[in-house]
Amino acid sequence: MANPLNIYTGPESLKKYYDPDHQPLLPLVEIPEKLNPFVQDNVRIYAKMMSCLPANNIKSLPSLNMLQSDSIDEDTKTIVEYSSGSTAVSMSIIARVLHNISDTRAFLSNKTSEAKLRMMRFFGLSITLFGGPSQPEPTDPRGGIQRAQQMAEEGSEVVNPNQYTNQALLKQLPNMSVFCAGMGTAGTMTGIGQYLKQNKDSIVRVGVCTVPGDRVPGPRAYALLAPIDFHWKEAVDSIEEVGSSDSYRLSMLLSREGLICGPSSGFNLQGLYNFLQKRHDQGTLDDLADHDGKIHCVFLCCDLPYQYLDEYFSKLEPESFPPMKNSNLLNVDLYRYDEKWEIEAADALSQLYGSATALYASPALLNSEAMILDLRSTSDYSRSHLPGAINLPLRTLSEASIGAFEDADVLEAQWLELEAVFTSNQPHGSALSIPSLKQYIVTLICYDGDTSRIGTSILRAKGVSAFSVRHGVRGGGLGRASSVEKPAEETDRILLPTAIAA
Repeated sequence: MANPLNIYTGPESLKKYYDPDHQPLLPLVEIPEKLNPFVQDNVRIYAKMMSCLPANNIKSLPSLNMLQSDSIDEDTKTIVEYSSGSTAVSMSIIARVLHNISDTRAFLSNKTSEAKLRMMRFFGLSITLFGGPSQPEPTDPRGGIQRAQQMAEEGSEVVNPNQYTNQALLKQLPNMSVFCAGMGTAGTMTGIGQYLKQNKDSIVRVGVCTVPGDRVPGPRAYALLAPIDFHWKEAVDSIEEVGSSDSYRLSMLLSREGLICGPSSGFNLQGLYNFLQKRHDQGTLDDLADHDGKIHCVFLCCDLPYQYLDEYFSKLEPESFPPMKNSNLLNVDLYRYDEKWEIEAADALSQLYGSATALYASPALLNSEAMILDLRSTSDYSRSHLPGAINLPLRTLSEASIGAFEDADVLEAQWLELEAVFTSNQPHGSALSIPSLKQYIVTLICYDGDTSRIGTSILRAKGVSAFSVRHGVRGGGLGRASSVEKPAEETDRILLPTAIAA
């Protein structure tokens, strides 16, 4: 290996990083026995982790090969390609690395997922959508493949490398009995399949196509392979068909076991399962065994699952995923929190009155720029409260309430009520209207500090300078417990810090 420490330095560092000759061999990992239904038949199944390439997908290798071709010269300013995603992303990255070309364009079906479209734009691709079939025949003048070619013919500065007329050159795979890969444009299968057969005639090459009418990102239905110019039929010994639900399910199971891969990887594995099951049923499975008596099978893991996550949840049954607790919180408590907005009682008193000793004044004067919103019940507020505080009792809050961050239902109810209270549709001039609140530094008080912290988050999201008092009244820093009864002859009792009230 030319680069045993796997370090890339100097002006050519990125070029070397994307050059397979400077990379360690990609991992070939045997899958767990729980995912190998033929383990008792001496079958061993390995995943070739093409997703470990620098661009995290198998298409970076043919993209590298295409962009190293003589069709790219110093006059080339734009790369244009039809692609379902991985090839175009790889081209965009490698065009920058090899040629400093930043303008890569892709023609995609309007049925491409929003996640994939965003991913491609994230990598700087300019996208043109087309209608009709999502996987048009290569020769169809209405499809993206022909549109990409037409654009390249319009000017010398635009090049269409056209992955559909190039063979994907991959590094040599270890000894095996069976090789399995999906077939989209058949370039990968043609390149690897022919190479393997030339080096070991006994290898059985299994190509996998989608079930007619179904769709998995990358591969195609068998009928759509007819117009492809590759001599792919010479590179395949058996054809299997696989549907999308099995593909997504197996991909998810592989990922959960540590072999993180996208749906086309599950697609390839299911195709291998189908082939092995047929040979098992025919009684010819043992004929595939190598000299050690074992049947070594390899399938390709082509990319990662993240861009397809929405599709996993639409393709698979809800039971495939662990339940989500407290899902009611997905639509509430939407704004951010900041520790700086939650202050200690002593700091709150200084902010409100200048200092705690200012409460001795008769009457104690609240700073003109300060406002206090006391969220406790009217009865508790009447027993004791800070001078100048405004009572804003909440229907969802009482002294007996469970803490909002201890119970999702309480958090949901309190957030919804506070969000409704602090809306811009308060009567004009109301003290609780957002324009009015923006004139003050607002301090919120409750029993334990949690509810006021929620209110602070909401007010801050609306542009109000707001703070909450950590631990609320129960923290003791603002005064005696709010449950202290007020003698009938007393007037409303001021809520003083414990040390002062004592």
